[in-house]
Amino acid sequence: MTGLRWQSAEELHRAVSAGELSCTEAARACLDVIAAVNPTLNALITVTPETALEQAGELDAARAGGGAMPALAGVPVVVKDNICTRGIPTTCGSRILSGYRPPYDATVVERLRAAGAVLVGKANLDEFAMGSSNENSAFGPARNPWDLERVPGGSSGGSAASVAAGMAPLALGSDTGGSIRQPASFCGVVGLRPTYGRVSRYGLTAFASSMDQIGPVTRTVEDNARLFSVISGHDPRDATSLTAGPESPAFEEGVRGLRIGIPAEYFAEGTDSEVAAAVNRSASLLEEAGASLVEVALPHTSYAVATYYIVANAEASSNLARYDGIRYGTRAAGRDLAEQYERTRSEGFGAEVKRRILVGTYVLSAGYREAYYESAQRCRTLIAQDFQRAFESADVLLGPAAPAPAFPLGSRTDDPLAMYLSDAYTIPASLAGLPALSFPCGFSKQGLPIGAQLTGKAMSEAVLYRTARVCEEGLGLLDRHPK
Repeated sequence: MTGLRWQSAEELHRAVSAGELSCTEAARACLDVIAAVNPTLNALITVTPETALEQAGELDAARAGGGAMPALAGVPVVVKDNICTRGIPTTCGSRILSGYRPPYDATVVERLRAAGAVLVGKANLDEFAMGSSNENSAFGPARNPWDLERVPGGSSGGSAASVAAGMAPLALGSDTGGSIRQPASFCGVVGLRPTYGRVSRYGLTAFASSMDQIGPVTRTVEDNARLFSVISGHDPRDATSLTAGPESPAFEEGVRGLRIGIPAEYFAEGTDSEVAAAVNRSASLLEEAGASLVEVALPHTSYAVATYYIVANAEASSNLARYDGIRYGTRAAGRDLAEQYERTRSEGFGAEVKRRILVGTYVLSAGYREAYYESAQRCRTLIAQDFQRAFESADVLLGPAAPAPAFPLGSRTDDPLAMYLSDAYTIPASLAGLPALSFPCGFSKQGLPIGAQLTGKAMSEAVLYRTARVCEEGLGLLDRHPK
């Protein structure tokens, strides 16, 4: 397995297409790593060996019959456990959905299957994608493969940890306020939050519907672009889906002539000095490759966290109202309907989810909606306008993905505000609906990964990819793996 564990999806697909490797061999090798590593990392809630080997066998049979190999043929993939998979448990990391098996696949899962990707497991996450550390999962926290006593980030911590640990070269996560980019930063992998509407949300369990997006998590920029091209595109089953189809980045164009904006607000007090130094090194590489660096301002950044936790919690309180023991999820017994509702939700939801439901219900209640929710929506508009002005003088913005490297398990569980602030640099792009990409840009003195974040104009994923590729090649970090 050693020879396959750290191969990219591109390398695996090339070997499968050339007949040098069977899809079944690739699947078995991946499952062997999962069996050895997952008991320690807890990155996967569900492992699917039967499904994986069945899919791989069908692909091998098709190849033996002379069939063409699709874009991801034989490549193992992990899917976050808030994305529906037909007949396979989709728990959202919660007790209330424990054992739930959807009767249908999410659109992104349909597209993975059509592209020949082999599903090997469902990734751990903060319950209903609400968290920044993966410590809110009803199935226990995932661990960071670079340091088992640190968090992998959240909520897509299981997706990022599984890729970083070599359990699969590809994973899907979901990003509402940074839940792909922050874990990617903590685990030293590449994670993209697409433009809002670029990837279908059909089959994604709703948290905050105006910001939720599914996105790819990979070890390399090229793999990320390949996976994004498979899952993106219009879906008539998603009313917010954009009509634009997938596109391939022109990596050969590089960054010559691009204007890289550096927001001063992303290097303010509270940003770790090692993080700032690593991101600045990426900026220097881009400048050496022919890009120009320009200073830009995002003056409303300091309001982003407060704005997000009003808007997102308001939407969450509405979306999670359906989990009442009648329509969805498990049911707790009660003497009457009111007690049944109360016990089902009280026992079924974890502390963080209940906290967000309470806050969201409060800010939408009579007498407080104008003061909180509507004010937050106005502030959201101002944050989006900040980006519009910044992109008048810059093509791409560069800054940290997180203020500091991964923090120790348990260090912030009693301080929700400190936990929320770990998403301070990822939230603004989510509020504005913009694409943003986290990529590894260095390591701390303790050996912890540091991630940089590129934010682009709407629909500019291809530009983000070729910019990140220049940094990836210049930094030379791909051969470094957790022990």
